[in-house]
Amino acid sequence: TGYALEKKVIKSKVGEKVGLPCCHEIPSSESLHNYRVYWQKNTTEVVLAYAEGKKISKNDLYDNRTGFDDRNLTLWISPVKILDNGSYQCVVQHLRFLQNPVVVCDEPNANYIFLASADFSKPDVTAEVSTNSCESTEMVVRCSSHGGFPKPKISGALNNVSVVWNASWVSESSLSPYNVTGKLWLNVTKDAIITCSVEYNGFAKSTSLLLKKTNDCVVPTVPPSYNVITASSIIIVIFLLAVTLAARYLPRHGKCSSFLKKVS
Repeated sequence: TGYALEKKVIKSKVGEKVGLPCCHEIPSSESLHNYRVYWQKNTTEVVLAYAEGKKISKNDLYDNRTGFDDRNLTLWISPVKILDNGSYQCVVQHLRFLQNPVVVCDEPNANYIFLASADFSKPDVTAEVSTNSCESTEMVVRCSSHGGFPKPKISGALNNVSVVWNASWVSESSLSPYNVTGKLWLNVTKDAIITCSVEYNGFAKSTSLLLKKTNDCVVPTVPPSYNVITASSIIIVIFLLAVTLAARYLPRHGKCSSFLKKVS
């Protein structure tokens, strides 16, 4: 356990260049030709090895992406890939003429945990109204981000009060980029700000969205009943009949009045 605690953590992002320091530095009075240097990953995989100044190993996963300083023996990896995640150790042997090599460096402080990360996209937050009333608006809020590594945590806050997303992750393998989606069901009684954060390997991306309470409180118009329609129709018919009769009667009444005046 103590051995593991002494390992140092180094972080970098995919596409960048990272250097892993070794535990030994070759003095100016000597050269790389007097040493054998191994950089190992996960104790079983040789990343890079030199003996007497010449490269003595080949690893297709790291070929053309690695090198090291011939004095302080720092291992350089560029560009960083997700598959570079792991535990690294530097082992240095001093070669002496007609004598067995002497290990000068393989102690625990030569070990590193390297964590590579890939940036997630800025979270995309959307809200969809499911039901609405005068008192509240029920919404389904979604937050999604993609293309990052390692597996992220998704967190959020509604008006600075923490909320828990119903989250799901998709990845082809443990060393492949992740897509993450979070979903919330909210009952909004007033305008509020929802924030979604995606956290990974010490980095984070966040997006906020204003959720508006829909103030649609208009009381719907009640359609008239059948009895009201019937009564209204009868009144209209009676009115039309009255108008028709009046139109017919009034002209005749006028002619009679004129005749009586002439006779008198």
